[in-house]
Amino acid sequence: MIVVAGEALIDLVPQGAGALVDLRPARGGGPYNTAVALGRLGSPTAFCSRVSYDAYGEALLDGLREAGVDVAAVQRGSEPTTLALASIGTDGSARYSFYVEGSADRLFETPDRLPRGTRAVSFGTCSLVLEPGASAYEKLLHSTAAQGVFTALDPNVRPGLIPDADAYRARFLNWLPSVSLLKLSEEDARWLGGTPRLWLDSGPAAVVVTHGGDGLTVHTRAGAEHSVQGERVEVVDTIGAGDTVNAALLHGLAAQDALSGSALARLGADDWIRLLRFAARAAAITCSRAGAEPPYAAEVGEPRPLAPAVREVCEVREVCEVREG
Repeated sequence: MIVVAGEALIDLVPQGAGALVDLRPARGGGPYNTAVALGRLGSPTAFCSRVSYDAYGEALLDGLREAGVDVAAVQRGSEPTTLALASIGTDGSARYSFYVEGSADRLFETPDRLPRGTRAVSFGTCSLVLEPGASAYEKLLHSTAAQGVFTALDPNVRPGLIPDADAYRARFLNWLPSVSLLKLSEEDARWLGGTPRLWLDSGPAAVVVTHGGDGLTVHTRAGAEHSVQGERVEVVDTIGAGDTVNAALLHGLAAQDALSGSALARLGADDWIRLLRFAARAAAITCSRAGAEPPYAAEVGEPRPLAPAVREVCEVREVCEVREG
């Protein structure tokens, strides 16, 4: 089970150019999109959040259920659903204005326990900014890591929601000792002002940086760096592309039993390249259609088996055969 912890909201997506065009409501939020993408790829997934009882909240839960995501850990509240007004650039990139005051998701409380069989927990986006829920998610991040569970962080920085940039940057550095895998965009990296090497020295076993249509790069604690190009598609918009990358990385690692810091350290160049290509392919499909619509497993295929696990099995069998002989 992979648990995704964070907000669920409604994106209001303009249907044309200009300030007064029609807006189409769409289910969204970085963690929400990640959970849906994981479910569509076939990973057992649970969502840990707080969702409104209003009509938008019901629609958000329906989307999770349709993707096969377990919603038993979702808290509910009578407050309204958070709204994000999207604006789409000529290159398909999205920018957001948020309506968050008094909304249901920011009143999240740290759960007493995670779903049975939890192997990894993913965090990120607005949920780590908006109090009092941000402190509750932060507590869950640290406690989960202390229990030895794999943790993933995608900060997905929204500067318009951050009242004190320096305080947020300091808080971000405080999260890193509890993070196994850090994934962020190059825009996030510039805004945060650090480097992959600095972040690796603080805790994560690997840092994946996305470069939009130019692909992805992974930096490992051992000093390795591997990159792949993005897959070329006709971009409709980029909503949910980074969330799809996040889900694809987690799905690929889970499929190969590599959800641990030590397992990440054993991955070689070929293993990372295969995984990054899988993530790039999944993100490209998301970009080829409107809104956050990540692909299903049948559309993207599966990452091929990782070489280290295969080699280890072969080595054990060879030793057993010698001893039996």
